[in-house]
Amino acid sequence: MEEAVRDGVAQQRERLMESLRIYGGHYAELSRRFAAWLGLHSTDATAVLEIAAAEERGTPLSPARLSERISLSTGATTALLNRLESAGHITRAREHSDRRIVTLRSGGHIQERADEFFGPLAHRLDATMSHYPPQLLEQVEAFMADLNTTMNSHLTDQDTCPPPTRTLDDRSP
Repeated sequence: MEEAVRDGVAQQRERLMESLRIYGGHYAELSRRFAAWLGLHSTDATAVLEIAAAEERGTPLSPARLSERISLSTGATTALLNRLESAGHITRAREHSDRRIVTLRSGGHIQERADEFFGPLAHRLDATMSHYPPQLLEQVEAFMADLNTTMNSHLTDQDTCPPPTRTLDDRSP
């Protein structure tokens, strides 16, 4: 690849990554506000949203999978699930033929509250997206899927071969 082309791709990557960082910041702030609106700790609200979203996709989470999704230890996830279940925000069910497998379900009110909170944003996003041709949005979806696959692959590689640990004293001059 020519250097000018590489430079152009690198510059575009930087602009795109900055846009995604900004989006990530907005998403994090929206999640924080949703948690406060529900009267929950942000980690608890994130877990509830993960559980509800997985249900909507038709792939309910197990406690172990939730633990991976929200980056908590199994012990911390158990404590979180105990709090959410006590408050009626989630249920743990043994729906699988193997009764040892636990499935997490959101409480009925959670989807209603999420729809109430996120509904206005969904309408705004729909209005924004309606300005773009469906083919372009399909390309954006494919692009985001590729980015997510690439990031996931990189994270998996780091899990199997973490980079060397450096201290502040190891910095180059």
